[in-house]
Amino acid sequence: MFSLLSLGLGLDENKLEAELGGKDDLLLQLKINYYPRCPQPELALGVEAHTDVSSLSFILHNGVPGLQVFKNGFGWVTAPLVPNSIIVHVGDALEIITNGRYHSVLHRGLVNKENIRISWAVFCEPPREKVVLRPLPELVGEGEVARFEPRTFAEHLERKLFKARVAGSGDKAVCED
Repeated sequence: MFSLLSLGLGLDENKLEAELGGKDDLLLQLKINYYPRCPQPELALGVEAHTDVSSLSFILHNGVPGLQVFKNGFGWVTAPLVPNSIIVHVGDALEIITNGRYHSVLHRGLVNKENIRISWAVFCEPPREKVVLRPLPELVGEGEVARFEPRTFAEHLERKLFKARVAGSGDKAVCED
């Protein structure tokens, strides 16, 4: 997946994977989401709107709709379910190193009135302290500025999840508020 995304940016096919720690150091985290039937789904939200901190997220599902993505100009759109598919999201880490060329996907999970919904999300994360996330110089165009300040993945997690300021960081942060 990283090879295709690298080539799509005109980079060497191994560039993004290498910048995110290489296949030996990338971390995979699994999260299972269970959404019970809900008699009034319009009054409940399974998972609030968020972007994933990871580089990429791979989501498997049990075929019950409920994943929504935010699309500018259209609002919340329910993702179509393709049988036997895996949904792939770009996360914050990839948005940072591509200087926003790839956007972290704002999404949320809804509950269902008739069916239990289950999703299995695998998050592909760079090593927490080993890799410094920063826009790749070759993706900062002439006359353009880097949209994100350098930070480790651990600093990004702290900043995003705990809304904490990391010493020495400015106001630039992906998905901070």
